[in-house]
This record gives sequence, structure tokens and C-alpha cells, in this order.
Amino acid sequence: MSTSGSAPTVTDVVAELERRFPPVWAEEWDRVGLVLGEPSAPVRRVLCVVDVVPETVAEALAADADMIVAHHPLLLRGVSSVAPTTFKGRIIHQLIRAGVALYAAHTNADVASPGVSDALAARFGLTGLRPLLRPAPGSPAHGDDRGFGRIGELPHPMTLAELTRHAAAVLPVTSWGVRAAGDPGRMVRTLAVSGGSGDSFLGAATAAGVDAFLTADLRHHPAGEHLAADGPALIDAAHWATERPWLDDLAALLREALGVETLVSDLDTDPWTVHAAAPVVDDKEPDREG
Repeated sequence: MSTSGSAPTVTDVVAELERRFPPVWAEEWDRVGLVLGEPSAPVRRVLCVVDVVPETVAEALAADADMIVAHHPLLLRGVSSVAPTTFKGRIIHQLIRAGVALYAAHTNADVASPGVSDALAARFGLTGLRPLLRPAPGSPAHGDDRGFGRIGELPHPMTLAELTRHAAAVLPVTSWGVRAAGDPGRMVRTLAVSGGSGDSFLGAATAAGVDAFLTADLRHHPAGEHLAADGPALIDAAHWATERPWLDDLAALLREALGVETLVSDLDTDPWTVHAAAPVVDDKEPDREG
């Protein structure tokens, strides 16, 4: 923590983030932590984003932010060049020139308690929360209430159709919207949620015995096979929409712990930009005069 009266530094912000979301909790394939930024540089304003893309970088620069804290890592996969002629290279050069630090908290924030899925669960008022999938015993993230996804009870039962409409109302709006798979009249009392791509947790949702599972990026064949095996109903929302709620919690954490000004990006970074529903077909024969 910085001394009284002075702005915290990049080092201070990193220390607070890693106290709440230790990097050792991240999956082995993940790339979390400080991406760029001078450790001793002061941080007065932080922008919290889901994705580091040109639009959110422009937002940070326009807001005169000193640091971006992102959920998705910019450099998740290896690159051989950060030349400004490349997509990621341009972003890195922009941030360095502007003196904006960049930090990513990804799967370490997913398993944290509270973490990404807790914020998603709060949108539905779920109670009695427990992890959907706990880390393996002996792993760094194992313990307490940590784990991927959350399971809880809805405030009152809803049909799948009602819950799908409710999800569209309480989640951030995207062109993708919200879709569901299963009997529209199925009653849902227990709901599992997982921010981001969650079809790897279909088996865990079935094992947990929940009535429905809400996540993102569900694929055709795994979803179909899951339903054919009498798994829970599925609700599929946009990836960005399921993770955006956590940014409010992240901003509050940094604001309260460090006294920095925090901003939350509401720029929809979901790549899908157009949605068209199928037209309703009236199968009734038109009235004909004899």
C-alpha cells in the first residue's frame, strides 16, 4: 500500500490484485499478471475491461487512465513479434507510449471467492452459493469456497422460458442475446452459472443435479449430447456479458483498497454484432369468402 497522501504505484496495484487473485491459482495454460508498465509509476485512475482491444485501449487513453486491469490476457498465446505492424504489437506500443500499465487476472479470478462467477450469480439473486467445480486437492487454488462456476437457488422458481427472458433482462445487452436449450416449460429452482466459455463444465453441472446451467460459448455437439443424456437445461449468453458483471466488483476492490479512481468499460467487445430472429410463421389458413 502506498504511503498516506501519495498515489499508489503499479507495484501497489499489482500487490493488491495478487493478494486477492494469486497468480498460482491460474490454470497452467493461462498467462496472468503484469504485462507492461513501470513498477514505480503512480496510478491514480484504473480502467477495468474484459478485453484488451483497440476500442478499450482508446477508451483508456481518452480517460487518461494510468493502468488497465483486464480479465482476458492480451498475450495468452505466444508471439514472435510485437512490431507495431501486428494487432497486439500496435496495442503494446500505444500503451507504452502513453505510459499506461496493463495487468490481467483471468482464471485466477475465475476460481476466486468472490470471483467472476459470484458476480454473475449476483445478477440472478442466487443464494446458498457453492462452486460448480472445485480445484483438485493439492492444487494451489484448492480450499475454502474456491472453484469454477457457482451453484445456487433462485429467489423463486421459473420456467426455462421465463428464466431465459430474465437472463436477457439482467445481463448486459449484446447482439448475441440469450438462448436456451431444453423444455421451455421445465421448472428451474437450482441454477449453475459460469462466466465465459463453460461447455467443459457440462459434466459437472449434470453431476451437481442442477435444473439449468447458464454460461457462454456452448457448442452444437456437446450441447446436443448433454441434453440427450438428460442433463440440465442450458442457457447460452454472450461471453462478454457473462464476465462484464465482475468488473464492478473489481473496480470496487481497487477503489476501496487503494483509493484510486476506477472506471468500468461498458464497451461491448463481443465479436457478434448482428442478430436476426426467425420470422414468426402463421400456419393458419387465411379466411376465404365463398
